[in-house]
Amino acid sequence: MQKLANVTLVVDNYDKALKFYLEKLNFTLIEDTKLSETKRWVLISPPGENNTCLLLAEATNEEQKSRIGNQTGGRVFLFLHTNNFERDYNFMISNGVEFIEKPRYEEYGTVAVFSDLYGNLFDLIEPKKYD
Repeated sequence: MQKLANVTLVVDNYDKALKFYLEKLNFTLIEDTKLSETKRWVLISPPGENNTCLLLAEATNEEQKSRIGNQTGGRVFLFLHTNNFERDYNFMISNGVEFIEKPRYEEYGTVAVFSDLYGNLFDLIEPKKYD
């Protein structure tokens, strides 16, 4: 058996990123461990999910800094599934999350693209059959 445990997200500042993800997207802080004076092990996940986490990694050099907000060359980076699109969409809107498009209804479910504080693109999706 295999599974993806963590996905690295390069950020400019741990605390700034935490504020966005915890307050605006309602993510949960799983772990925040200081590893050195400049490095932390910071794991977050969507509410109700604790299998796959985002590992927030503060950029430490120019190459890493150049990737902040564009880890996938402008394509959607992550797909956030929900069992209640309207609830989560309205929560995000009320907290100032920028949606790139209005919700649309596709064969696979309801979806809308939003960006995080850095410009990384996410799909918020309520699949027709929620897992």
